[in-house]
Amino acid sequence: MPDFEPVLLANVNKPDSHTLSVYEAGGGYSALRKVLKGMSPTEVIDQVKAAGLRGRGGAGFPTGVKWGFLPPNHPGPIYMCINADESEPATFNNRILMEQDPHQVLEGTMIACYATKATTAYIYVRYEYPTAYKRLQMAIDECYAKNMLGNKILGSDFNLNIYLHRGAAAYICGEETGLIESLEGKRAWPRIKPPFPAVEGAFRKPTVVNNPETVANVPHIINRGVDWYKSIGVPSTGPRDPGSYGPKLYCVSGHVNKPGCYEAPMGITCRELIENQGGGVWKGRKVKMAVPGGISMGLLTEKELDIKLDFAGPGTVGCLGLGTAAVTVMDETVSIVDYLHNCCRFFAHESCGQCTPCREGTSWSERIMHRIKAGKGRFKDLDILLNISESIGIMPGTTICGLADGAAWPMKNAVKKFRGEFEDYIRRTNPAGFMEEHAVEALELVGIAGH
Repeated sequence: MPDFEPVLLANVNKPDSHTLSVYEAGGGYSALRKVLKGMSPTEVIDQVKAAGLRGRGGAGFPTGVKWGFLPPNHPGPIYMCINADESEPATFNNRILMEQDPHQVLEGTMIACYATKATTAYIYVRYEYPTAYKRLQMAIDECYAKNMLGNKILGSDFNLNIYLHRGAAAYICGEETGLIESLEGKRAWPRIKPPFPAVEGAFRKPTVVNNPETVANVPHIINRGVDWYKSIGVPSTGPRDPGSYGPKLYCVSGHVNKPGCYEAPMGITCRELIENQGGGVWKGRKVKMAVPGGISMGLLTEKELDIKLDFAGPGTVGCLGLGTAAVTVMDETVSIVDYLHNCCRFFAHESCGQCTPCREGTSWSERIMHRIKAGKGRFKDLDILLNISESIGIMPGTTICGLADGAAWPMKNAVKKFRGEFEDYIRRTNPAGFMEEHAVEALELVGIAGH
């Protein structure tokens, strides 16, 4: 990969990078001034569309298209919600931006609000991010003091207020309608769609929900142009693939020498990320498997590490998608049984319980994995896990939100890609009952975290 100059992380190593003075010294808020001085909201949306910016929160939906879903000529109010809940395990790219360069997030939010004619923005911050919350509030206060927020921003007709809202410390709050319910002071149960948030969102008004990293890209598109942005990443390969353009923040954790958050062009391979940015596998060991973008995206084997980490790549090897681009590396000492047990425990704990297939499917997959880990597993349990994974989620049409899909993919990938290791473990730990076909009792989940 040729040398790449960081864009989103350009300020993070500077002293006092979270302050307005440092941000402006590096050209910060020039994009906002450019927009307010000579661009209409429609022109901003068209430029973001032309750049091919796609949401960085997980789904990868085209951002400009999403903004265009708002009802035309709506009398208002229109709301912007910045989803900084970031509850996907091993994901911390938004935390880095909010803690070390909050003004970049704010400038992107302001331009997004101008484009969508939103006059109020809420930044929904993960409860476990106290430093991010504090730094964002300091940055917001600085902007109000300099007439960059409030009424007639920088002498224009643009009015905007931004408020921080602390999250409810639940994974489900990362789902956009669950976030909206929580923002309204209710239990974070995702809403049935339609109506979609663009029509009826926060407080039953049109609402756009964007990720902090997504809006952080917007000032660079405004300043540097569409051609520059589309020169980075992976071009479209056809009408079903709109391309993966621009810089991306990748989290690398697990069994690597240099865990951290790194910026690279969209389309870097998983192997390049591990070897070049992550410094290779620790202790001289080898990669056994890697999570491509948060555990809800599934699992890559060592032979699949050369896939591109763009919006299309992980799907070619049976994963759900790129997700949050949080890569977790596991060396050859890790048991596939332990990996899947932990995944099932997580999703059983975080399911909101609203949809029966998700509530029961995640609960029983956890119980099955608990029994397998305890030495009471059967070969038949692996088929049951696959059956559960094929029966829950939006894609089979059984649940309201995608949490169940996220719970299903680790099961699908782990059992299909590492079935031999599962069967060996079951045979060794339950030599008398591994071929049992009749139903067996679940073990009590005594002493298990979260129960």
